[in-house]
Amino acid sequence: MSSKNGDSYDYVLVGAGSAGCVLANRLSANGNRVLILEAGKPDEQREISMPVAYSTLFKSAVDWEYYTDPQPHLNGRECYWPRGKTLGGSSSINAMIYVRGQPADYDRWAELGNDGWAYDDVLDSFKRAEHNERGPSEYHGTDGPRNVADPQTTNELPEAFVEAGQTVGLSRNDDFNAGDQSGVGPYQLTQKNGQRHSAADAYLKPVLDRPHLTATTGAQVTQVRFDGRTAVGVEYVQDASGSPTSVDASEEVILSAGAINSPQLLMLSGVGPAAHLTDHGISIVHDLPGVGRNLQDHLQVKINYACNKPISLEGADSLWNVLKYLLLKRGPLTSNVAEAGGFASVSAGTDRPDIQFHFGPSYSVNHGFDNPDGHGFWLGALCLRPESRGRITLRSADPFDEPAIDPQYLTEKADRETLLAGLKLIREILQAAPFDEYRGEEVLPGEEAQSDEELIEHIRETAASLYHPVGTCKMGTDEMAVVDERLRVHGIDRLRVVDASIMPTITSGNTDAPTTMIAEKAADYILNS
Repeated sequence: MSSKNGDSYDYVLVGAGSAGCVLANRLSANGNRVLILEAGKPDEQREISMPVAYSTLFKSAVDWEYYTDPQPHLNGRECYWPRGKTLGGSSSINAMIYVRGQPADYDRWAELGNDGWAYDDVLDSFKRAEHNERGPSEYHGTDGPRNVADPQTTNELPEAFVEAGQTVGLSRNDDFNAGDQSGVGPYQLTQKNGQRHSAADAYLKPVLDRPHLTATTGAQVTQVRFDGRTAVGVEYVQDASGSPTSVDASEEVILSAGAINSPQLLMLSGVGPAAHLTDHGISIVHDLPGVGRNLQDHLQVKINYACNKPISLEGADSLWNVLKYLLLKRGPLTSNVAEAGGFASVSAGTDRPDIQFHFGPSYSVNHGFDNPDGHGFWLGALCLRPESRGRITLRSADPFDEPAIDPQYLTEKADRETLLAGLKLIREILQAAPFDEYRGEEVLPGEEAQSDEELIEHIRETAASLYHPVGTCKMGTDEMAVVDERLRVHGIDRLRVVDASIMPTITSGNTDAPTTMIAEKAADYILNS
């Protein structure tokens, strides 16, 4: 459904991703007139619901397909960043891993001056969001919209990884979301009946019949409209053609476009670093220097091995497996590829994990684009709390021109040291006895890479984003903060940002579940204000 010029709503939401879908559901539940605008098309591609196929969505019509600026510490590479451009946003193209982070992550947010965001404050929002198939507990809920499930099908290789992790001294952990992340084990997934359960599946599509909720796809917002310093609506262009459509918001405009597009839209609308906006001929509504700064992301490095047994995901799309999936929603096509993982401490003096593992029973080279033929497996390590900080800036005042993305990966020495230690640990795990019957040739980086210098070069040449950009509209009280603890944009009335960009520091793990929590908490603030 499309809105018309001059239409008025109580709330206008920009972006139907992990946060926007939550807000559309919660804000429209009591009769508020809500418009949600999504730049992408509906989530109708079959590959979206089929878990194992998620990487086939990369560089497709449902991916913004962003690239970073050349990274000096990654041999000048421009790094590929997939971001969902469809209903559900990145929750419709991600690996479905359900990880909340560590309690200390949220306690740190509170220490930075964000009252109400300590772990004890956010736990109820996590629980309210989920229906965990394991049942209710101190840490988990069963009445929420988002389904959280154990993997439908197991494979020998992830089980070997969990055993190998224990062999090198890590504990087994069957619930990374019960307070202590440490150890190795299977991941829980945002799946239902063997299929992806995105934010759109959970929150948006079940309520689209509400008469006061309007969802418009193919609608790219080009600017927030202001009366002075009060947000009064937005302009958008549908299907990147035609004249802009203007809609009004009598209560609030809420940006949930993600850590790239939310700061981009603020700056295009005149809210951001004044000198930068002036350089692009944009009239200043409010000088807010932190917009686009504080960019953080998880950088992962992998080791790939050939597998001596024909048990990997190679050939998962056989006729038998397709039939098993279509009829029973079981078998290898329900795999999220990164089936198991864990968390460990590798740095001296740390009292909590600073490395995360992801293990997959397949090859994984260059986001899957350069996988060798045959059976293989991989293990990756990422630095959980990088010290390096990047930024999002405008290339021009054209809203259809992609912004400049400069994560400044590995600028800080501590990040390089942590990732090197993590690389050494994953190689130790892969060389442990439980992998003896499966381990073939080390394909990447290869056994000849042994010295620290050679391993650092492997990092510089192959490390890649795990698709967790956050922080570019950070919550806080300092001069670089963009929103306050209720996610209201500093210095602006009736405008909020609700998505991963508000994180002052990145959470320790995959970011979809924390983003959903942020939106649940924001809905409470909005409805109770």
